[in-house]
Amino acid sequence: MKRVKKDTRPGPAAATAEDAEPRAEETGLDFPRAWVEFPDPADSEQVFRCDLTWLTSRWNCVFGRGCHGIREGRPDDGCCTLGAHFSDEDDERRVAAHMARLTPETWQFHDVGHESGWVQEDEDGERQTRRWQGACIFHNRPGFPGGTGCALHMLALREGREPLETKPDVCWQLPVRRTFEWVERPDGEQVLYVSIGEYDRRGWGPGGHDLHWWCTAAPSAHGAGKAVYESYRPELIELMGEAAYEVLAGLCEQRLASRLPLVAPHPADPAGPA
Repeated sequence: MKRVKKDTRPGPAAATAEDAEPRAEETGLDFPRAWVEFPDPADSEQVFRCDLTWLTSRWNCVFGRGCHGIREGRPDDGCCTLGAHFSDEDDERRVAAHMARLTPETWQFHDVGHESGWVQEDEDGERQTRRWQGACIFHNRPGFPGGTGCALHMLALREGREPLETKPDVCWQLPVRRTFEWVERPDGEQVLYVSIGEYDRRGWGPGGHDLHWWCTAAPSAHGAGKAVYESYRPELIELMGEAAYEVLAGLCEQRLASRLPLVAPHPADPAGPA
């Protein structure tokens, strides 16, 4: 994910109560978390470090169902306002192949994308999906007959595929964050620690604190019947591998099955059992 720079533009003279309300529901960024580490069953040089507080939380995407959006005044954009930076050339080529299969009936800005481009470079020269009329060019606006939301996401659903196959990497990974760190153990051995956790405001970089609203800390986005490790199973398998995911799922199940009060629950989750 491209780090978002802090917004230094002048703000409104005074914020109204309505303006402040979406963010006011969010919990803080710093609270106790339960982490677990385990070796990757498929790679002896790799260790997973997973945030069970996040992965057993009841977060779910509320796009079109109460999402306030990351930019004030644009709730229908969800988190698509800024466009998506490509993780590498393979990511861009994969998206390009699926973009070519979209039609004017399924992509609102099909003609614009084909005539003048669907990729742009940011101020640092990094490539991303083009922003068009205030949001990602693949974001179909409300009222479009082909459906509101990401044209690439809907393409996958129509074909019975997982959206991770058609969308840019950063789009299908959100709001799960994967980071890497080489660690030298006391015996001199080096292992790669792969952390799987919550993509909170800090994950966006300095500009993350300026987002109008962010769902991972919002109680209104924490009411799902399934925990994140279940609802995001395909994405987590893609990020971790199936063997490691099965270990993670077992640990999450043990945590939720305990008769004792849950240690370090997510503060945005509803009180009581799911």
